[in-house]
Amino acid sequence: MKKTVIKGTGRYVPPRLVTNDDLARVMDTSNEWILQRTGIEQRYWVPESGGVGASDLGLEASRIAMDRAGWGPEDIDLIIFATLSPDLFFPGSGCLLANKLGLNATPTLDIRQQCTGFLYGMATADAYIRSSMAKRVLLVGAEVHSTGLDISTRGRDVAVIFGDGAAAVCLERMETDVKAGVLASCLHTDGSLAESLMTFAPASRENPRLDEKMLEAGLHFPAMDGRNIFKNAVRRLPEVAGEALKKAEIDLDAVDLFIPHQANLRINQAFAKALDLPDSRVYNNIQRYGNTTAASIPLALDEAIEKGLLGAGSTVMFLGLGAGVTWGSVLYRFTG
Repeated sequence: MKKTVIKGTGRYVPPRLVTNDDLARVMDTSNEWILQRTGIEQRYWVPESGGVGASDLGLEASRIAMDRAGWGPEDIDLIIFATLSPDLFFPGSGCLLANKLGLNATPTLDIRQQCTGFLYGMATADAYIRSSMAKRVLLVGAEVHSTGLDISTRGRDVAVIFGDGAAAVCLERMETDVKAGVLASCLHTDGSLAESLMTFAPASRENPRLDEKMLEAGLHFPAMDGRNIFKNAVRRLPEVAGEALKKAEIDLDAVDLFIPHQANLRINQAFAKALDLPDSRVYNNIQRYGNTTAASIPLALDEAIEKGLLGAGSTVMFLGLGAGVTWGSVLYRFTG
């Protein structure tokens, strides 16, 4: 049977470290205020001078992942690029990444599923591989949030949360009857909650798409109903975890590590409590990186592998909820 397996992972964050104390110098906040609400201690942002886009971060992460997988650019059959912060309004960052890898005919697909971008990307790559439409897929999650945040007291509720970064996963087809690779994926959307987490402008339904009134109102900055997102996340994440386990016919105890999207440490702690999981089985690194949206799950995956928490025969579940709202889970088992 055709299975989708991980051949290499890589991560990259820009060198500019921004602590909570740094933010307290430019807005009415404090290290204690941010820690209490999010669990975040620091994050990484691209240089203030600009010139660094999501595809630039994605390129660095991709090079690391490809080197570990033993791939050259010519081995890639498809690039899937997940981001909510593309380099340009259009074309997609996948096109830009392909060019930076020296490719001029390889298909690319950009995914705009925000916090669940990696989950949707993983499921899409699995479908391509199992249907023989591709043998090797480069899946990238990359974000440059910092250039689109309201870094002031007005925008502090959102601005303190997000970090910049990228991570890449090399996915490859393997013929095996062993229960390994992507075991199950479950994806969902409820568009009635779209306004709970959104950036309104520029908007094609408005003419002009962006004007002075929108700028004055801050409609080009992300806005979030944090309470509503939190409430939905703590309900949906345990549900979708159970859904994946049932689909794969695997017990909860068989999962060695859960890697949730790094949106808020309190959400992940509530998820662990709901499933009666010890801290050792739920991986969190939001403390060091903030919310890197599409990059957060693969970034955590790369760290977990590096730390020896995952390896041959390990079973891991990826899950998350975010803007859309969208939520989902992917259950994966490493080959022995």
